[in-house]
Amino acid sequence: MKPTIAFITGGYSGESVISYKSAITIENNLDYDRYTVYRIDITPDSWFHPMKDGRKIVVDKNDFSLTIDGRKIVFDAVLMGIHGTPGEDGKLQGYFDLLHLPYTSCDAVVSAITFNKRFTVAVASFNGIHVARSVLFLQGRGDSPDEMTRHLQFPVFVKPNNGGSSIGMSKVNSRSEELGAAIEKAFREDKEVLVEEFIAGREFTIGVFRHKGEIITLPFTEVKSKREFFDFEAKYTAGLNEEITPAQVDEAIAAKVRATAKKIYAVFNCRGIIRIDFIYNEEKGEPFMLEINTVPGQSEASLVPQQLKVHGWTLEQFYSALVDEALGG
Repeated sequence: MKPTIAFITGGYSGESVISYKSAITIENNLDYDRYTVYRIDITPDSWFHPMKDGRKIVVDKNDFSLTIDGRKIVFDAVLMGIHGTPGEDGKLQGYFDLLHLPYTSCDAVVSAITFNKRFTVAVASFNGIHVARSVLFLQGRGDSPDEMTRHLQFPVFVKPNNGGSSIGMSKVNSRSEELGAAIEKAFREDKEVLVEEFIAGREFTIGVFRHKGEIITLPFTEVKSKREFFDFEAKYTAGLNEEITPAQVDEAIAAKVRATAKKIYAVFNCRGIIRIDFIYNEEKGEPFMLEINTVPGQSEASLVPQQLKVHGWTLEQFYSALVDEALGG
């Protein structure tokens, strides 16, 4: 009998737009001969399965089940497709853990830590992974931007501490009025704002997952943005950035990036597919970790599908591997 899989998409944040873009790719590349799949849309108003006849079957949150025409459907595993809250920050993972329902992403603790950029860099730095220096602003605390950043070298990036897709992010070149405006912009997305030193170098991003007990690194991408930095518009608008997969680098550099990526996956005890963003600082000859994405994008413009193609895997093979790993296969 085929395993019954819940593919969840949507979410409660602005990143739901990206979740629905990823959903198109994922649904077009699932192996329906191997799995019975039900799409579950998770929105602030409702959790439901959209039927082809237009009905919306509401999820029973007591056990995450569906009842369709008198037949109760329970799931063997969850395929995680939500970017942002509550699918990338550990909230749904904790709920599924209580139900003993396996899923394809990192667990609740790891998801919560990696969704918080400040916690992520703290754990990484503690384990000898290179990161940029940063300070954290909390909404309502009234901290002086000039005072708080006096030990940082400019330029800096200002970004929401929790979130992804570069929403609310700014680059500030000097300690000026722009800094306060950038912090306020980020506060519109989150109650915590991270101000982080700019690291000069080449930007690399690499997909990492575990397959049959081995940590696999995908051929990584160099991102060259035509904007000042790789912001939301550059990420999701064709023509605003150049993505070179695989990155054209010396093997010595590539080996350092792969080794650091594997170390991060192991240190954070990750599961499923993650994507790690790096800046390779040529002066120090080291990759600096920017952030960890535990539910990386799967849309046509996304990087992991590009890397999988170079790796020689089809998306169908890959999604099946993720589901099988969650099922314990």
